[in-house]
Amino acid sequence: MAELAIIYDRIRPDEKMLFEALDELGVPYDKVYAPQLRVTFDQAVPWRVALERCVSQSRGHAVTRALEGLGVRVINPSHVIELCGDKLATNARLARAGLPTPRTGVAFDGEAALQLIEEMGYPVVLKPTVGSWGRMVSKINDRDAAEAIIEHKEVLGGPQHSVFYVQELVKKPERDIRAFVVDGVCIGAIYRTSEHWITNTARGAKASRCEVTPEIADLAVRAAQAVEGQIVAIDLVEDPERGLLVIEINHTMEFKNSVATTGVNIPRLMGEFAIRQLEVRA
Repeated sequence: MAELAIIYDRIRPDEKMLFEALDELGVPYDKVYAPQLRVTFDQAVPWRVALERCVSQSRGHAVTRALEGLGVRVINPSHVIELCGDKLATNARLARAGLPTPRTGVAFDGEAALQLIEEMGYPVVLKPTVGSWGRMVSKINDRDAAEAIIEHKEVLGGPQHSVFYVQELVKKPERDIRAFVVDGVCIGAIYRTSEHWITNTARGAKASRCEVTPEIADLAVRAAQAVEGQIVAIDLVEDPERGLLVIEINHTMEFKNSVATTGVNIPRLMGEFAIRQLEVRA
């Protein structure tokens, strides 16, 4: 067995590109299907380094914690998944680092959430703290909509629905920016453009090349450092008055639409970073 593992629960185009990059680099690695992985803490595993690529955040986090308990160096580590996988945790860390973000607030009760929204002013965006691909994100334009959505969440119940994470709606130019950071370097960026207010490629936004300006590179790297991310994607928006703002950070980034767009071989750079970690562990 190899000393490098790729942990996955679904083989998407991203994972296929990563496997091809590792094959080209000539490094031995094991493809580890997470749903079939069994771990006991008195066992020895051959892997010294693992790249975590699970679609399921909860599964990826659990596998990462288990492997770390066996001495495996996982990319990204479990504390990075905890920070990036929770928008509230991410924003709290960005605030501590003094990085610019949209105006953001959180409330823990429906009535308090309504008061928070009224204080922030319409329109606002209500987001689940855990989630991706723009799912369950609501734009609230007035009090009637706020009352209806808050009541809906309260009736649904559950821990995720009892935390009301609210952000201002930034007047962005029908696009946002996704910047990729590997080992402390901003290696490339794309615009995601859509007439819809949610500019996410999973929701139909179109990807195009974005020049990595010094401002983009600096903010992306500082955001990655704030959460100690090794391989992460930083989502930025352009505010007409305040400039670039950090929206969120992705710890298991997708890149299939970005390699051809940026001209950067993102999976190869990921593979090279993993190889360097093998050398460090050696």
